[in-house]
Amino acid sequence: MRVVMAGGGTGGHIYPAVAIADKIMRRQPDSEIIFIGARRGMEKDIIPSRGYELRLLDITGFDRKKLYRNAGAVIGLLRACREIRGILREFKPDAVIGTGGYVSGPVIREAGKAGIRTYIHEQNAVPGVANRMAERYTEKVFVAFEEAKSGFKDMSKTVVTGNPVRREFTACGIARYRERLGIKPHEFALLVFGGSLGARALNDALISASSALYAESDLRLFFVSGSRYYDDVVDALVSRGVLDGDRFRVMEYTDEMHVYMAAADLVISRAGALTVSEITACGRASVLIPSPNVAGNHQFFNAKAVADRGGALLIEEKDLNSARLLDTVLRLKNNKRLLNEMSAASEKFGRLDAADVIYDIIAKKIT
Repeated sequence: MRVVMAGGGTGGHIYPAVAIADKIMRRQPDSEIIFIGARRGMEKDIIPSRGYELRLLDITGFDRKKLYRNAGAVIGLLRACREIRGILREFKPDAVIGTGGYVSGPVIREAGKAGIRTYIHEQNAVPGVANRMAERYTEKVFVAFEEAKSGFKDMSKTVVTGNPVRREFTACGIARYRERLGIKPHEFALLVFGGSLGARALNDALISASSALYAESDLRLFFVSGSRYYDDVVDALVSRGVLDGDRFRVMEYTDEMHVYMAAADLVISRAGALTVSEITACGRASVLIPSPNVAGNHQFFNAKAVADRGGALLIEEKDLNSARLLDTVLRLKNNKRLLNEMSAASEKFGRLDAADVIYDIIAKKIT
């Protein structure tokens, strides 16, 4: 199988593409896969580290608020389309799969016009602009959330698959990871994170509540602050006398999120599509605080999809403060029945077979 993967900009678009590619290679080891991405996206670092060939385009997104700034973007898009056509003629793919981001749309469009089988995957509960525009060129539209189906014109094309997540999240060893992190059986493990850069509102609320949380002698906190706020968070917790490196541990970043997530009793985080899928793949109860600064307010709808099914509590950022955060954590910590019900609902919502479903549909068409 010869496949082009297109998508990028952020990890939310890149990691599902990698998970799909990895699944193809495990099922058909003689497959050839290349990625097409943007020079300014995170894919330039992530994709080569995973062992895949990456073709980079000089392409940027459009400024939808200040249209006069888009002249350069239009010129770049036209140039990129010529490069895409050249790549497709050279590589001769059996299928092209787009996972969103501004590079995905042009690749899907050019592949569809060339008569190549094309597919897209939408990670969020509210479809992004690139995927909505690319729909007309696709054979199938894979969506992570049932709610996303109504965002496409031809719902008969849509297949609910969930989000492909890395293998680490589909084989979570709770007891082993808790032992590895030194979490005692009676302790309540709380994981808090706001993405790779961090989330100021979440960090501030947690810092303000930290002394009261530290007073809970059986509570362990693993706090991934994000690179932007790490020094400030450390200084604030040190000044409150709660940062001991044992019960309260702060990290700028971790590439072992699956370890902390599987070991946690409760996760507090933003509601990016991939984060939500990883939490539910591990079957963790969560408190989701959507970022209000994203297109289409899609994080709110991601969080709502899980909360409506009982797997999470949703707190909008405008309603977040230290008292609300503290009350929510302690209420769940002291109500094991509710926590277990949320965990069960989260696990039921989570999909572990997304990449398999996507592979099976595509392979059936081209083999």
